Amino acid sequence: MVNGTDFWGVMWSIFWVFAFVAYVFALFAVISDLFRDHKLNGWWKAVWIVFLVLVPFLTLLVYLIARGPGMQERARQEAEARHSAADAYIRHVAGTRAPADEIMKAKALLDAGTITTAEYETIKSHALRLPPAG
Repeated sequence: MVNGTDFWGVMWSIFWVFAFVAYVFALFAVISDLFRDHKLNGWWKAVWIVFLVLVPFLTLLVYLIARGPGMQERARQEAEARHSAADAYIRHVAGTRAPADEIMKAKALLDAGTITTAEYETIKSHALRLPPAG
């Protein structure tokens, strides 16, 4: 015994803390899935929430067994939507600059006399991702 606690008592406490955290995580996953599901009627969502409050552990198990595959599909769809939104944002911010377009713009500026030949070569090397000449 160390300060009134034994090793197995500490292990038992760690187990219950882990079980409680896992339960809370599953509870929030179920609640978030309820609100993510657009096919489920609002009244059915309310019934699930009431049962989660009154008989939480049993309702959580029933929900995971009955609607688990749907949870996975909704989570996958949401992840794909977020990924495509992020890709679209990156494409929008980065623009669609092709090296040929950059070189053409620089050549037009050179022909107009706006930039010098050295500046044109620098822009061209940047567009082609080559080290600057000279």
